[in-house]
Amino acid sequence: MTGTTTTATPRATHPTAPATPPASRRAPLPLLLAVGVAALVATVLVAVTIGPADLSVGEVARSIGTHLGLPVTPVDPRFDAIVWELRLPRVLTGAAVGAGLALAGAVMQSLTRNPLADPYLLGLSSGASLGAVAVLVVGVAVLLPVAAFVGAMAALVATLALARSQGTLAPGRAVLAGLAVSQLAAAGTSFVIFWTATGDSYREILSWLLGSLAGATWTSVAIAGVAVLVVGTVVVLAGQRLDAFAFGDTSAAALGIDVDRTRWTLMTLVALLTGAMVAVSGAIGFVGLVLPHAVGALTGPAHRRLLPVAALAGAVLLVWADTLARTVFDPRELPVGIVTALVGVPVFAVLLRRGRGSAWT
Repeated sequence: MTGTTTTATPRATHPTAPATPPASRRAPLPLLLAVGVAALVATVLVAVTIGPADLSVGEVARSIGTHLGLPVTPVDPRFDAIVWELRLPRVLTGAAVGAGLALAGAVMQSLTRNPLADPYLLGLSSGASLGAVAVLVVGVAVLLPVAAFVGAMAALVATLALARSQGTLAPGRAVLAGLAVSQLAAAGTSFVIFWTATGDSYREILSWLLGSLAGATWTSVAIAGVAVLVVGTVVVLAGQRLDAFAFGDTSAAALGIDVDRTRWTLMTLVALLTGAMVAVSGAIGFVGLVLPHAVGALTGPAHRRLLPVAALAGAVLLVWADTLARTVFDPRELPVGIVTALVGVPVFAVLLRRGRGSAWT
C-alpha cells in the first residue's frame, strides 16, 4: 500500500505582526477606525483638562467650538487661553507626532523586512537631531524644521551611498549602513553640544534630545499634521506594494513592482516624515518600534488595515505619554522620550515573548 504525504505551503508572515488571528476573526476595518477615532477624540478632550488649572471636558469643547465659529457659550477668557494657546497645541502636536512615528516604523519594518526597524534604523532621526541641534546652539530656532529636514535627508543619502558601495543594495546592508550613519550623526551632535553649548542651553538641548513637546505651538501642529496627512495618504495608497515586500524582493518584482524605486521613494518620504516629527518634538523612541507590532496583532499584516490603525494608536499613546510626562512630577516635567522608553521596553519584551517561533526569530 502506497501512502501519500501532503506538505502544506508555508504562509508568508509579516515582520510587524508576529501573531495575528485568522482573517475571519478580525474586526472589520471600519469598526477599528471608528473605535480609534473615538478614542483619539476622547483622549484629546480629556488630556487638555489635565493640569494645574481645573477644567472640564465641557469647557474644553466649548473653547474649541468658539474658535471654530460654532454657536456655543464662550468660556472664561483665562480658561480659553489655557486651552487654545497652551494645552491644545501641545496635545494635537503629540497626536500628530505619535501617528507619524507609528507610520514611519510600520513602513520601515516592511521595506527592510526587519521587525526591529523604526525611524532610527537608517540614521534618519540622528541626522535630523544633528541638524536641529546645530541651529539650536546658534540661536536660530526659526530654522529648526528646515535643519531637521536637511539632516534627515543627508543621513538617508549617506546611508544609501554607503549601502551601495559594493554595487548592490540589500536590506541587510542598508541596516548596517544606517547604524554606522546613526553613530556618526550622534557623535557629531555630541561634538556640537560640547563645543558650543553654554549655560542653560545644555539643559534645553538635553531635554529636546530626549523628546519634549513643551514648546509646541500651532506652528508645530501645522508642521507635524501636514507631514502626517501627506505622507500617510501616500503610504496607505501604496499599501498593496508594501504587502508585496513581505514575500521578498524577487516575489515583489514578479508582481510587477519596481522594487528599488518603490523602496527608496517610500524611504525618502519616511525621511521627510521623521524630519518633521523630530523638528517639533525632538527624538522620541519606541513608538515607531512597538506600535506596528502591537497593532498588527489586531489588524493582520495587510497595510491598508495596519497603517491607519497604527497611526491612530500612536496618536493616542503619545498624548497619554506626554500627559504623564508633564503631570506626574509637577511642577517638574519629564522629557516624553523617557516615558515612552519606560512604557515601551516592557511592552516590547512581552511582544518578543509572544512572538517566539514566528517571523521574529
